[in-house]
Amino acid sequence: MAINTIPVTPALVPLTTRLKAHVAIARLDHSIKNVFVIPGIVVALSVTRSSFTATMGRNIFLGFIATTLIACSNYVVNEVLDAPFDRLHPTKKNRPAALGLVNIPLAYAQWILMMVAGIAVSLLISTPFAITAAALWVMGCLYNIRPFRTKDVVYLDVVTESINNPLRMLLGWYMITSTLLPPASLLCCYWMLGCFFMALKRFSEYREIGDVASAGSYRESFKHYTERSLLESITFYASFAMLMFGAFIMRYRLELILSFPFVALMMATYFHLAFKPNSSVQNPEKLYREPLLMAEFVVTSIVIVTLLFVRIPLLSKLFTASV
Repeated sequence: MAINTIPVTPALVPLTTRLKAHVAIARLDHSIKNVFVIPGIVVALSVTRSSFTATMGRNIFLGFIATTLIACSNYVVNEVLDAPFDRLHPTKKNRPAALGLVNIPLAYAQWILMMVAGIAVSLLISTPFAITAAALWVMGCLYNIRPFRTKDVVYLDVVTESINNPLRMLLGWYMITSTLLPPASLLCCYWMLGCFFMALKRFSEYREIGDVASAGSYRESFKHYTERSLLESITFYASFAMLMFGAFIMRYRLELILSFPFVALMMATYFHLAFKPNSSVQNPEKLYREPLLMAEFVVTSIVIVTLLFVRIPLLSKLFTASV
């Protein structure tokens, strides 16, 4: 199927419509994904045993602004470069860039300015935070821009997009401390969980499109995926994530072993949602519409936060090495 490069709206667009389109391509509604910064904050507070201070509060406030600016910058370039492909998608064809409502040179300026603003705010927090924010932006470039454009490479599309998860955790961590690094096992767990979620998004999109040729025209990596290969990769990511979670638990915080059933249940519910028609899994910013998943998320979060700050000596006795 040929790619339609002709916008479906006239070239002359009213100024107000154009401005709304440029606001829309920053996808501020996707800022809900910044929730993935919070575990970094909580774990850092737990590990450092620091009292919460006004400086931490300031850093968290500025940190969320900086993270949002960097993420929005990445969304802008994604929207512009994906416009020809989005016109082949049943719902994404209605995005502003796909409809021809965006001034392309102005969009590129918007992309750079939002990045510069994000890094400038990041430097008010710490150098490690600013470096991590810059890495988040660079990963957006590698994911979207040729000759790299990793989103077109089978499996690498999921792995490189999901590295934003541990980067967000690091951003949360550096809002609290700039002298330490979080455990590698926790970062790997967070990365593989991101891969699990992203691969399920791909799986749901692939099933929704239905036609293999149409799927491949919309997303290059879909030419090499099948439902079976996606499910196999999802199993790998989930297993790897839980292995790393277990490694972190046994070495750093044994109490968290009690949270595992809650985490597993939430992952199972997410897996189930991927099979639904027009699933929210395809648009993670809309997952708040899934009451069961949201209830499980809230309960799991409460359990994990509680276990990070409460000691249960009995668990050490129960899991003492016997061999």
